[in-house]
Amino acid sequence: MSKRKHILGRVTVVPMTVGLLVACTGSSGVSAEGLEGGQQDLQVSVLHEELNHPWAIAFLPEGGALISERPGTLRWFEDAESFDGRGALVPGLPDDLQARNQGGLLDLALHPSFSDNRWLYFTYSASVEGGLTTRLARGRFQDGELQDVETLFTAEPGVSGGRHFGSRIVFDQAGYVYISVGDRGDRDHAQDTSTHIGSIIRLHDDGSVPDDNPLVDKPDARPEIWAWGVRNPQGMVMDPETGTFWQNEHGPRGGDEVNIIEPGLNYGWPVITHGEEYRGGQVGEGLTEKEGMESPLHHWTPSIAPSGMAILRDPAFADWDGDLLVGGLAHQTLRRLTFDGRDLVNESEVLPDLDRRVRDVRVHEGAIYVLTDHNPGELIRLTPAD
Repeated sequence: MSKRKHILGRVTVVPMTVGLLVACTGSSGVSAEGLEGGQQDLQVSVLHEELNHPWAIAFLPEGGALISERPGTLRWFEDAESFDGRGALVPGLPDDLQARNQGGLLDLALHPSFSDNRWLYFTYSASVEGGLTTRLARGRFQDGELQDVETLFTAEPGVSGGRHFGSRIVFDQAGYVYISVGDRGDRDHAQDTSTHIGSIIRLHDDGSVPDDNPLVDKPDARPEIWAWGVRNPQGMVMDPETGTFWQNEHGPRGGDEVNIIEPGLNYGWPVITHGEEYRGGQVGEGLTEKEGMESPLHHWTPSIAPSGMAILRDPAFADWDGDLLVGGLAHQTLRRLTFDGRDLVNESEVLPDLDRRVRDVRVHEGAIYVLTDHNPGELIRLTPAD
């Protein structure tokens, strides 16, 4: 049982209104004038509160769900309605998984044809020559265990230290798989495409490199790179209706970002940023924009430390259709962002006074699911109260 203050209780109803968070979001060129939006009351249910720093949840088509825990465990809940019990431990994770500081077992994603092939994709921090790195692997989830586990991608080089691994996984409608790789604290290499540091990776589902990746024919560049110049991207989602590829990432002291990721683009870290050094002072060139580099669509200054990210394309939340959900670690928040094209027009708190570090957010069959990054951590379900 958590010793934290139980603001949420077991089941509560939270009235939701739309309001702009100007004070918390920094300068984004957003005006509060003339903003309108829907109102929706949410029923908030705490489904589970005995997880150990949970990182990601994946819902199985036959029912049930898998939850990754950063210290290096994967748990299977056969009943995704009640989430009773501790969850069965899933054997078969790779032996090279190293849970250190911010690293460990990270994101989960089901193959688009999971019902037929049973492939579960996951990212984790691994011990390699030179230190630690981010790896993508997959295994067949059958009979409560991982089978036929294989490594699909290893970010090179390994770096000493235990921070900025990323990492999220998304599939697009064509079946390509994308993962995010953080700068590992080695910031200057985020501009060096001869490494995978600070980049977004695009692969075939078997880990091979697509021929049309933007750097395939560039000498000395890593052909897996789709985009680069990112710091610590912990939220990614592909809009199933438009194909828009959304991403968020941690800035340093301020300058957390929301971006649309496009092939062959440089997102500027550490040359341009809205943040500053933790001890104070400019980062890089002290600029927020520069020719040839992409500035964020939105930034948070001061930082909220954004993590899990989801898009609302569910009839249960019709008033919020196409809006983004972003969890915050530092500000212990869950935010809803409304964009008109590439312009942010509204940002609101989904759960005021949450008092929880939000690590993952998923939308599934009429509900929003939130994982909190604590030990014990919680799984929270939000559904329309009406």
